[in-house]
Amino acid sequence: MLIETKECPALVLNADFRPLSYFPLSLWSWHDAVKAVVTDRVNVVSSYDRYVRSPSFALRVPSVIALKDFIVPNRKPAFTRFNVFLRDRFACQYCGDALPSHELTFDHVVPRFRGGRTTWENVVSACAPCNLRKGGRMPSRASMAPKRPPTQPSTQQLQENGRGFPPNFLHDSWRDFLYWDTELDPI
Repeated sequence: MLIETKECPALVLNADFRPLSYFPLSLWSWHDAVKAVVTDRVNVVSSYDRYVRSPSFALRVPSVIALKDFIVPNRKPAFTRFNVFLRDRFACQYCGDALPSHELTFDHVVPRFRGGRTTWENVVSACAPCNLRKGGRMPSRASMAPKRPPTQPSTQQLQENGRGFPPNFLHDSWRDFLYWDTELDPI
């Protein structure tokens, strides 16, 4: 098998032909995609112009696959640092600056020592300078109210937010299944 693994990822669609996830984009390695095809767990929707060969057969490497069994998305997303950043669109909720995730921090709107809990409704994304400036004060004392009140998002809301951040690599065969919040070129 003469295939560079990173060159041929497969976009994974649910049985309804929607991506399992937009952010991060649901991708499988060519190896996992071929295994799923051989075990009959997926349908091949589109393929690359490359082959995986064995002594008994040749198979085109899948570029888009659809699961045969529908996976029901979780209604409530996991409370993780990344999902908080995604809910807040990778922007500080105090100054509004958009930043990469490694430059964002977690801020408790009501500080923990004042009874604030680590929940969707009390945690926002913040840049380090704003987080330091607010410190352990209440938003009213610091004159720093979040731009949007923190709420628990649905999985669908996080997926919609994720569509605003397309990955660096998009294979042409994926474009019919991905809808990004970007302007399309006229034909």
